[in-house]
Amino acid sequence: MALPTWDHPEPLAVDSAPVPEYGAGSLADVLPTLAAGMSVPDMTAAIPELTPADRNCVFLIDGLGWEQLRAHPDEAPFMTSLLASSRGGTGRPITAGYPATTATSLASIGTGLPPGAHGLPGYTARNPATGELMNQLRWNPWTDPRAWQPHPTIFQLADAAGVHTAQVSSPTFQNTPLTKVALSGGTFHGRLSGEERMDFAAEQLAAGDRSLVYTYYAEVDGKGHRFGIDSDPWRGQLMYVDRLVQRLAEQLPPRSALYVTADHGMIDIPFDEQHRIDFDEDWELRAGVALLGGEGRARHVYAVPGAQADVLTCWREVLGEQFWIASRDEAIAAGWFGPRVDERVYARLGDVIAAARDDVLIIASEREPKESAMVGNHGSMTAVEQLVPLLQVRS
Repeated sequence: MALPTWDHPEPLAVDSAPVPEYGAGSLADVLPTLAAGMSVPDMTAAIPELTPADRNCVFLIDGLGWEQLRAHPDEAPFMTSLLASSRGGTGRPITAGYPATTATSLASIGTGLPPGAHGLPGYTARNPATGELMNQLRWNPWTDPRAWQPHPTIFQLADAAGVHTAQVSSPTFQNTPLTKVALSGGTFHGRLSGEERMDFAAEQLAAGDRSLVYTYYAEVDGKGHRFGIDSDPWRGQLMYVDRLVQRLAEQLPPRSALYVTADHGMIDIPFDEQHRIDFDEDWELRAGVALLGGEGRARHVYAVPGAQADVLTCWREVLGEQFWIASRDEAIAAGWFGPRVDERVYARLGDVIAAARDDVLIIASEREPKESAMVGNHGSMTAVEQLVPLLQVRS
C-alpha cells in the first residue's frame, strides 16, 4: 500500500536561520576591538581584521545596510569608494545582531555585548516585572534604565582608562534612557546639523592622544520607513550622508581611524494581504496569545499560561514556510541572541519567536497603526537586514 503523500511543506528549520556573527564580526564586537587597541583593560580584539589606532571614531548611519549601499553607487560615490576597506580591508560586511533593530543594535555597539546579555531584545519586549510590553526605543512605559541594562558601556570603561571619550549627536538624544544605558560615558555633545556633528567629531578626535568618538545620523532610516528604500527621499538622504562621511574623513587628525557602520539594513514590503499578515484580523494567530511584541519581521509572541505549545504549533503551521518559528529555548539554543542569555533577560523573550525569511510582515493594524503603515522594514536575519558595512578611513 502506498504511503500517503505529505502535501504541506515542512516549516523552516530553526537551525537554518543565518545566525549573526557574534564574537567575531558583529556590531557588539566593534568597540571592544577598538578599545583593546587603545589598551583599555579587559577588552578583547574580537574582529581580528582591524588594526589598532590611537584615535577611533565610529559614525553610525541608522538604517544603511550593506546591500543598500552596494546597490546605490551613484548616490553614495564616496562610501562606494570605501567598500573594499570594509572590515579591515577584506571588503566584507559585519552583522548587526538579532533582532536587526535600532534599540537592540545601539545597545550592542555601546555595551559590546550581544542582545542576550545586554537585555534589549527587540523593538518591544515584555517586562517580566509588570507583564506589560515595553518599547525599548522610546522607553515606554518608563522603567529604571540601570535595572534594565546594568552593564557598563565601552565608553564608560574607556573613559575610566584615560581615553578621551565623546558622543556627538542630536541634542534630542542627550538624556534619553536608551542613551544612558547604551552610549553614556565621557561627554555628550549635542549638535543639530550633520555638518556640525562631523566638524565637532573631528575636533573631539584631536582632543586626546587616545580618543574614542561616536557620532550618529538618523534620517536614512526615517525616510526608508516612511517612503521606502526605492524612493527619491531615501536616495536624497543617502546622497547627503555620503557627503557627511567625506567631510569627516577629510578632517581626521593624525593617527586616526574612522569606521562607518549601521544598526541594520532595510527591506520594502508591498501593501497587500500576501505580504502583510494582519495579526489583529487573524483569529488563528491570536489564539492563546496574551501579548504581541517585537516588530513586523521579528516578533516576540507571549502566550497565555499553558498555551505555549499550542501557540508554537499554530504559528509554525500558519507561518512556518515564510518565517523561522522557534520556541524561546530553541532560539536561545540556536544562538539567535548570542552565545548566552542572562537570567534577567530570559523572560523578556517571547514564548514563540518569529523571524521573517521571505518578504513578509506580521502587522497589527489596530494596536500598531503607525508601524503597520511603514514602507521600509527590518528586524530579521536576512542579508538585506542583517549585513552592515564597517568602512574604514585612516590618517
